[in-house]
Amino acid sequence: MMGKKKILLLTTGGTIASVPGGEGLEPHRSDVMERELNQLRTYYDITVRDVMCLDSSNIRPEEWQRIAQAIFEGRDGFDGIVVSHGTDTMAYTASAVTFMLPGIDLPVVFTGSQLPLADMLSDGPDNLRTAFAMAASGYPGVFLAFDRKVMLGCRAVKVRASGFYAFESVNARYAARVSNLGLVVDESVLPKSSGSARLCPKLSQNVFLLKLTPGLNPAIFDMLAAMGYKGIVIEAFGLGGMNVLHRGLRGIRRCVEDGVSVVVTTQCLYDSANLEVYQVGSKLLELGVIQGRDMTSEAAMTKLMWALGQGMHPAEIAALFQKNLAGEVSG
Repeated sequence: MMGKKKILLLTTGGTIASVPGGEGLEPHRSDVMERELNQLRTYYDITVRDVMCLDSSNIRPEEWQRIAQAIFEGRDGFDGIVVSHGTDTMAYTASAVTFMLPGIDLPVVFTGSQLPLADMLSDGPDNLRTAFAMAASGYPGVFLAFDRKVMLGCRAVKVRASGFYAFESVNARYAARVSNLGLVVDESVLPKSSGSARLCPKLSQNVFLLKLTPGLNPAIFDMLAAMGYKGIVIEAFGLGGMNVLHRGLRGIRRCVEDGVSVVVTTQCLYDSANLEVYQVGSKLLELGVIQGRDMTSEAAMTKLMWALGQGMHPAEIAALFQKNLAGEVSG
């Protein structure tokens, strides 16, 4: 009989480890997860380490770095890692960690729940089981497990605030699903190996995510540059249409000329930003604006933060956004 797979559980707080307090649900450390973990120990050799204890709305880039470091430094001797995390910002964390851990050599699976484990009807036990199964699968990469589905961390988006099917894999098939056959992995979705595992945790927080709205004052671009932002991700209309072109062209041009990397994605959850279809998009491309293509806003923002953190210049960043590093963009 084969020995149990060794799985490291890193906890960060979130709803899954919360208990009712005087002012609502309060995140606790892993002690509140023991009942479920004792059941999982029937199947896995589990080691638990508490990294932090936060509601995910309070998890910032500094915490992303702590999580990435805990994964990288703690991975030796384990077959896989599960990271429990609050759902509200889990897609951002999973995406950021994907870029901070190029070539990760074991499965790293984020998960959480919409109801605390302390609740009899919690979705947490199911999500933990899926996450542990993926962590024991032997397929390296950064993933997010929820509602019996597993997706790439850089493709996950939270699409529902309270439903148990809270996350979807946007513009990419699920990496795995749970069925009557067990955990069924779609190997064609998995990230390609990219050399030895490295920790590249440096990030720039000088990135702004801007949702375009009708009538937006184009002076916003001058203001963002004056505030020291070095990257702007614009959620544009449809395929990448922008209503500020007739007045905002100068502001965007100045941003690009001043060394600000401007990435255009789409507000549409599915499909791709394609600036080559309409005249407004073509004019943006002429200015040196970068196409986000079918990346999620979370992935575009964290990839830009990571690229700037590595000290890349605008031309290098533009070239990087043409590359598919970990499954975050098609092609």
